[in-house]
Amino acid sequence: MSALIEDYALIGDLQTAALVGRDGSIDWLCLPRFDSAACFAALLGDKENGHWRLAPDGAGACTRRSYLKDSLVLETVWETETGTVKVTDFMPQRDTAPDLVRIVEGVSGSVDMLGVLRLRFDYGSVVPWMRRCDGHHVAVAGPDSIWLRGEPPVRTYGKGLSTRCEFTVAEGERVAFVMTWHPSHEPRPTLIDPAESLRHSLEDWRAWAARCTYDGPHREAVLRSLITLKALTYAPTGGIVAAPTTSLPEELGGVRNWDYRYCWLRDSTLTLGALLSAGYADEACAWRDWLLRAVAGNPADLQIMYGLAGERRLPETELPWLAGYERSFPVRIGNGAVGQLQLDVYGEVMDSLHVAREGGIAAEAHAWNLQRSFMEFIEGHWREPDEGIWEVRGPRRHFVHSKVMAWVAADRAVRALEAHPGLRGDLDGWRAIRDAVHREVCAHGYDAERGTFTQSYGSAELDAATLLIPRVGFLPPDDPRVVGTVDAVRRELGHSGLVRRYSLDDKPVDGLPGGEGVFLVCSFWLADALHLTGRPEEARELFERLLSLRNDVGLLSEEYDPVALRQLGNFPQAFSHIGLVGTALALGGAGTAD
Repeated sequence: MSALIEDYALIGDLQTAALVGRDGSIDWLCLPRFDSAACFAALLGDKENGHWRLAPDGAGACTRRSYLKDSLVLETVWETETGTVKVTDFMPQRDTAPDLVRIVEGVSGSVDMLGVLRLRFDYGSVVPWMRRCDGHHVAVAGPDSIWLRGEPPVRTYGKGLSTRCEFTVAEGERVAFVMTWHPSHEPRPTLIDPAESLRHSLEDWRAWAARCTYDGPHREAVLRSLITLKALTYAPTGGIVAAPTTSLPEELGGVRNWDYRYCWLRDSTLTLGALLSAGYADEACAWRDWLLRAVAGNPADLQIMYGLAGERRLPETELPWLAGYERSFPVRIGNGAVGQLQLDVYGEVMDSLHVAREGGIAAEAHAWNLQRSFMEFIEGHWREPDEGIWEVRGPRRHFVHSKVMAWVAADRAVRALEAHPGLRGDLDGWRAIRDAVHREVCAHGYDAERGTFTQSYGSAELDAATLLIPRVGFLPPDDPRVVGTVDAVRRELGHSGLVRRYSLDDKPVDGLPGGEGVFLVCSFWLADALHLTGRPEEARELFERLLSLRNDVGLLSEEYDPVALRQLGNFPQAFSHIGLVGTALALGGAGTAD
């Protein structure tokens, strides 16, 4: 039986991340980057696909766990019949090689500990050759090597293609383990001191957390979400991955299993807004700069997602040797949606650069030329159908949200020229595009009989993305068409008070079998829309419900199953945490996060 998705906690070093279970097992870790092959892949298979468990001998789930205050350092505690022990897990921000540190400390009495390390490179498919060298256990296969040592050293032995250790810790005693990835052709990696690394990691995270300017009633939840967002940042480039995992299912046993270890343009505006509103201008600037580098080139070649450094080729492949999380197969790496046409991303990029400019981030000299080229593309293509924000794998349609975001692109271009007359651009022409898009959406994307905007032209289906209409300024919040849309989405896409993205009844628009859970960021959007349309108490009630869905260390996945009461989808999900921050800021009177 797989651990529940919400049984995991996240640790990371701003270049990759690991998932640690309540039983002390690290079941997912890609090295050296978020999008590298996993050396621990038990999350998507079984223990033979790689994991590292460190826990009291014979124990199951921990007694309690938490992050040390304002940090990404995880402390897990077991209370046993013979004593109490804690394991501190973290990944220090690296100089060169990535390190994973696990410190075992006796709290009271004495506890017999068992460690089981199964290294499996290439997503659980390759068993490395193990040897001893300079006080380390060294695992090598192809380009990868892992160096493991204990301080003080403990006796280890091999069993069942795993490396095991047994030792006892009494009150006040410590045993530290350091696991380091290194290219196999290079000499031994530089050694780190685990105690000093812990001290520096706590200092670094707490200094970063202290910069948070939000001081409202939900500061703990907001700060944890911001720390999670920071942990999903690839520090060398400023790119932010949607999640550190692949193929965690949107439906248990289903096929909706996608790789989220990439950077989506759809997240850009909300990410920038959240960072700026919470006081993190440096991170917002780094994300803006990543965005500009990634989208540079022919506007016709704009992608919906990119790699950590802006890589464009993300071919989708299946890994047949992995059974999938709770038999949710196939397991995929790469993402075939990268080649889709999604017109909304042009609006999201234009809006992101507008938010950055309004937030005080100095404009790059070439950014306006890039925006002008986007407007040339929008002028010639906004009337075309596309795959839409949800990356449907069915036929292209005239999605209302895509058209609204084309309007956003034109609107932000017009506003830039009005605010900065020295910029070059076709003010009258862009105003005409903006007005034409607005007229068409209101004429063909609105169902007057039901009083709601629909998912696409001529469709009766609804789409939670239309909740963003007042937020982006397409219509004012008090417009009856906005109020009607909010009510219709709530009524027809609602499930146990939360919101699905769109209907999956009969023939779903996405062309895929099966279903999915409620989409958490859409539920945050509903809270925002309720607040904007004059229903603050209902918005607060929904927000509190969403906060209650976080796991014990404050993390959210992409979706939630309101029947099984479980988190679903890739975990933790940046979009969900961005939604949490934005709604908290809005309800706290700080304005929306965009």
